Amino acid sequence: MNQPQIARALVLVFLVALAGCAVPPKDSREDIVAIIDKVNGYWQKNTPAQEWAFWNVATYHTGNLAAWQVTHNDAQLRYTQDWAEHNRWMGARSPDKVQWKYTYGETDDHVLFGDWQTCFQVYADLYRMQPDPVKIARAREVMEYQMQTPNVDYWWWSDGLYMAMPVMTKLYGITGDRRYLDKMHEYFVHAKSIMYDGDEKLFYRDARYVWPQHKSVNGRKDFWSRGDGWVFAALARALDELPQDDPHRAEYVAMFRDMAAALKRVQHADGYWTRSLLDPAHAPGPETSGTAFFTYGYLWGINHGLLDRDEYLPVARRGWHFLTTVALQPDGRIGYVQPIGDRAIPGQVVDKNSTAHFGVGAFLLAATEMARLQKN
Repeated sequence: MNQPQIARALVLVFLVALAGCAVPPKDSREDIVAIIDKVNGYWQKNTPAQEWAFWNVATYHTGNLAAWQVTHNDAQLRYTQDWAEHNRWMGARSPDKVQWKYTYGETDDHVLFGDWQTCFQVYADLYRMQPDPVKIARAREVMEYQMQTPNVDYWWWSDGLYMAMPVMTKLYGITGDRRYLDKMHEYFVHAKSIMYDGDEKLFYRDARYVWPQHKSVNGRKDFWSRGDGWVFAALARALDELPQDDPHRAEYVAMFRDMAAALKRVQHADGYWTRSLLDPAHAPGPETSGTAFFTYGYLWGINHGLLDRDEYLPVARRGWHFLTTVALQPDGRIGYVQPIGDRAIPGQVVDKNSTAHFGVGAFLLAATEMARLQKN
């Protein structure tokens, strides 16, 4: 190559580099909206809206409605409206209160089981867009019946906090009925008493998994990633609508910050959290649902001034990097989602083809907060 050719080549390299400086960062708001549309486009094309109102499907819709607030893609909104109408704005449908249960169950008489109440979050959000008492009639019937009972042990598993805490704050916002916040605290205190480890600042999935009764394969405390993801995300979603002057707000904020610090310490260098948080060797490898809920919680906390940006944004960005470069597949599918379960299972295969409603919903929550971060 002669000198003129070398000079032209150097100029070309310079111009390419200069052009690269003008390219918006990968995490620009436009990029994130495009990712949301890609993920939702794949999911809604391949999944009918006419599905049941149980927790796994309802969790997707909590993410979809959050994402719609960023994208304003009305096709995505109609998908959730069609789902709500298909389910007649109900969860479990038994009309006989004598038969209502809150033990685990997938039948219509398990009305008080939190997994059947997740849908009420979605109905409440749709109500606020276009108020119609029909949309929240069943939610109010169920929750107001539940609140008049003396029982406080409704949230006996960590997932239940995500399923129902935001229901309480949303319905308080609509009705102004103080019982929603008072009972939420009573139920939360009970949940904490049976599942929370004050030393580790993390939640066991339920009382069966408390150490040393239950141990990981290496004899360590076994905190299930998605289980703590449910709690971390529940606190974010409940605090999002909890009044600033609520007498218990400081307690929730303190726990949220404690969990943030505890989770930061166990994040994998590649951005994800392993299924057993304190024993990566128990079930090694990446997992999306817990990682997405944690990433969402960190970003929400930063966006709302509850978490220090300098300390926690690198954590959130590492989580987001995993979600968008490993979990997100070229066709828009979200992979590496551990299937429905209640614990980290040694030897269970979780790979790029492993997907589920709740994993996509969690991804959308994280994406929504990442988009909002670009405004802050």
